Amino acid sequence: MGKYLNPGNLTFAEIREDNYVDKTGLIDVINHSINKNSRLSCVSRPRRFGKSFAAAMLCAYYDRSCDSHEIFDGLEISKATDYEKHLNQYNVICLDIANIAGTLKDSTIVEFIQDSVKKELIDEYPDLKVREGFDDTLLNAVELTGNKFVMIIDEWDVPMREFRDQIDEYLSFLRTLFKSSITTNRIFAAVYMTGILPIKKNTTGSALSNFEEYTILDTRKFMKYTGFLEDEVKELCAERDVDFEQMKEWYDGYVLDGETSVYNPYSVMKALEDKSFKSYWKKTSAVEELLTYIDMNMDGLQEDIVKLMGGEKISVNVSNFANDTHSLYDKNDVLTLLIHLGYLTYEVTQGDYGLVYIPRSEEHTSELQ
Repeated sequence: MGKYLNPGNLTFAEIREDNYVDKTGLIDVINHSINKNSRLSCVSRPRRFGKSFAAAMLCAYYDRSCDSHEIFDGLEISKATDYEKHLNQYNVICLDIANIAGTLKDSTIVEFIQDSVKKELIDEYPDLKVREGFDDTLLNAVELTGNKFVMIIDEWDVPMREFRDQIDEYLSFLRTLFKSSITTNRIFAAVYMTGILPIKKNTTGSALSNFEEYTILDTRKFMKYTGFLEDEVKELCAERDVDFEQMKEWYDGYVLDGETSVYNPYSVMKALEDKSFKSYWKKTSAVEELLTYIDMNMDGLQEDIVKLMGGEKISVNVSNFANDTHSLYDKNDVLTLLIHLGYLTYEVTQGDYGLVYIPRSEEHTSELQ
């Protein structure tokens, strides 16, 4: 068991010991993409929407170095047809980019990933032929073991938000791993990336065009696994003897498909734990960063912020956002960024246009005020 190669199931086992809401149906969604052209998935969500929990769950399920039956038996995924077929059957590479970035000294994120994973591969498979190219080394590992990799990348977008000088190297590294369908398909059974921002755009479109993207603007088959659904919150409130109507008033922030209410998981769980309704989400967010964006006042942005705080909905075009925190050229870009960061919510009206507004939940409103 390594830190990045086959890290085991302990993290998710500990999550299961708490007040766990069963989101293992997400695994079945990924299982249906294994060894198919849709095997590359990028799922972006705002802060504190369970991204790291999902990554830990996927690691525990696919990691061949452990037996996770005890953790998953009885949950939704155990009822799926392919439950046993994929359970603990793959070599897993699990990368938490935020954690990696926090440990860097003299190397870049890419150098650290390559050196660390290669070292763990050699420790696990002493006969492995290590190549200069990272993808070549992974391909040799697949040929040696007969096992493809499942790669899970949590907080994948950290360089886009915090390490601008490393963006080109980082995206080039990911393109090399995932650009060729022939090589990629030989190495990876599935890849799951998650973060706050969607994949960065360049002049020709997405920088990683082979990925299927599922954003907070377009959740599709991942909608049920984006946050807590209203029925799930009702059940939690009943179990813990907490007033559901108050919970709804505070944390019912999003309506992603026009009718389904989605709650911020972090705030709900903290309110259940404390039996107190207050702003939990804002303690995890970068207020100074938010003020930087809304102070830009592009095209009358500040006037629109005042309207939003007054309860109005503002029309926005989300199509031109470059999916990073610094390529902001008009107020549409700023408002779209605030949607992805979780400060604003969005409903589609037509094509690339929609209405943006402040969720009625207190934690979002207090940040903008």
